[in-house]
Order: sequence, then C-alpha cells, then structure tokens
Amino acid sequence: MAQTNEEFVASVVRQVLKEISVEAPASAAAKSASGITAADYPLGMKRRDVLKSPRGIPFDELTLENVESGKVAFEDFSISPDVLSMQGDIASSAGRTQIALNFNRAREMTKIPDERILEIYNSLRPHRSTKEEMLGIADELQNKFGAAVCAEFVREAADVYQRRKLLKGDLPTD
Repeated sequence: MAQTNEEFVASVVRQVLKEISVEAPASAAAKSASGITAADYPLGMKRRDVLKSPRGIPFDELTLENVESGKVAFEDFSISPDVLSMQGDIASSAGRTQIALNFNRAREMTKIPDERILEIYNSLRPHRSTKEEMLGIADELQNKFGAAVCAEFVREAADVYQRRKLLKGDLPTD
C-alpha cells in the first residue's frame, strides 16, 4: 500500500522527535530564557498559549472567521521573531546548535524588508559583488538592522568567495 504525503510527513516528524529526545544533552532540562525546551516541541500542539502573530494576535485567533471580520490580516500569518527565537531555544536545548543558529538568523531577517533581502540574495550570488560590496552589506545588516548573525555570515562568505575566486571581476573557472 502506498504511503500518502500526510503519512510520510507524520513518519518523518516522529523520527525527528525520537532523535531529539534520544540525543538531547543532559543540560536540555535547563530552561532557556524563553522557558521553552525540546519537551515543548511541537509548539503548535504543546504550547499554543505562547504562539502569537507578528502583531501579537494569539495563535488560536488566526481563524477564517477573524479573517472575514478583519480582526486578523495577511501579516498575522507570518512567523514572528519571538516564535523563531522559541524554535531556536528548542533546537539549542536538543543539542542542535546549527539549527538554532539558523533560527536566530531567520529571526534577524524578519527585521529586513523583503525587497532588500532579495537584493542581498542576488548580490551574494557568485561573481555579483566585490569583497568591499559584500562587507558593506554585512555592515548594513549589523548597523541598520541589528542582524549581527547575518552580518557575520556575509563576512565569512566574502572571505570564502575571495579564496575561491567567486568575487565580481574574478574569472570563473570551468
């Protein structure tokens, strides 16, 4: 019998949860600043009370009825920086430091306008920017948007691009 997409997703989620509970370090019992740990995962099932939209609308109020009445808006269906922080706390408490860092980077990116994110994305493609331009982007991320983790990521990329000859003006190698 063929497995449906829903059954497949459910089996993957069960496997991830199993790995989190098996591999969580002893320190996972200690609460994070938000008080959220791997034991609270998934938040939508175990901690609905802490989930809010970017405008502060509680998760349980994100209903079709409230959309129709105008109580909730399109932006209420985006993930909030606070929820991204909680997801990072879950990952960190489970010993998943790289995933936690990714959630922190995503949290920072919520402060940056979508249009600017797309411009930066295009600038970070190979041979699109000089090292100075990339370092300028990093400074903008840090100083204008307070996105220190993203800024460090771009600085590291600038160094890697320089070593691999991927900067604007470098000749591409075939």
